[in-house]
Amino acid sequence: MTDKEVYTNSISILIPVYNNQEILDELYKRLVQVLPQICSEYEIVLVDDGSMDNSWAKIEALKKQNDHIVGIKLMRNFGQQNAIAAGLDHVSGDIMVLMDADLQDRPEDIPKLVQALYQNDASMAIAKWKSRKGDFFKKFVSQLFYRVSQKITKIKHQSNLGVFRALRKEVVEELKKYQEKTSSTLSLLYWIGMDYTTVELTRDKRFAGKSGYTMKKMFNLALDRIFSFSMFPIRVAIYSGFAISILSIIFGLILIIRRLRGIVAPGWTSIVVLVLLFFGMNFLFLGMIGEYLGRVFLESKQRPKFIIKKILK
Repeated sequence: MTDKEVYTNSISILIPVYNNQEILDELYKRLVQVLPQICSEYEIVLVDDGSMDNSWAKIEALKKQNDHIVGIKLMRNFGQQNAIAAGLDHVSGDIMVLMDADLQDRPEDIPKLVQALYQNDASMAIAKWKSRKGDFFKKFVSQLFYRVSQKITKIKHQSNLGVFRALRKEVVEELKKYQEKTSSTLSLLYWIGMDYTTVELTRDKRFAGKSGYTMKKMFNLALDRIFSFSMFPIRVAIYSGFAISILSIIFGLILIIRRLRGIVAPGWTSIVVLVLLFFGMNFLFLGMIGEYLGRVFLESKQRPKFIIKKILK
């Protein structure tokens, strides 16, 4: 295939934006150099997720330069996954490419994803990072989350997969059917079970600014995956309660036998320790149950996952 070959009729690029004013001009410049080479029609959907800088002003300026820009401004910061969900309702291309705004995902790699999608007749083509530059601790936490998720949920996928991916239109339409508020968009993609192929890519350093993806947000994303797609935590409580009951019976029998033999355990240390242990576990398990009940409560209120303030089309 040549660089000028048209792979598809139309492509939508969906990009959540959060405090990326220093990056948007360079992102736009590189995208418009690549996209005309691989499609006859394209749109760049930029979703401003409650940025506190001048990101929206940049999006408005880009819209004036190019009618292919679609700008969506959310009322406040709803989080990356909900920003993606907001953008899904406004993409129209035969292929949708999802990517981050920080230029760690390289626009020049979009043709590789699209080509892999068609060559492998897959529903998705996903970037698999053979090398990623960034914070060591975040990479460690990411790997830990991946391994735990693979063990305790039914969501199975390869390691080191990024947000950066190309999806067919039918995948996007299927994804839009799910309006869950307490699960993540990417987790739903894997849960649906769409077939995918991977493309090994190198992830660049962030072009400018600081990542808004804090450890707290990573932790919350992990909780969303675990509590939305697994009954493991609640079953841990059941199994632990059963095991503790058996141990308590055994311990009680031992004390009775020792009592009958005239051996009395001195002091109350063992009782205090056991009481503290059981109280601690009770609070832990009540917290797990509360997490599930809280999610049921949030879903039952039927509040929207995002609120759009303004759209530029």
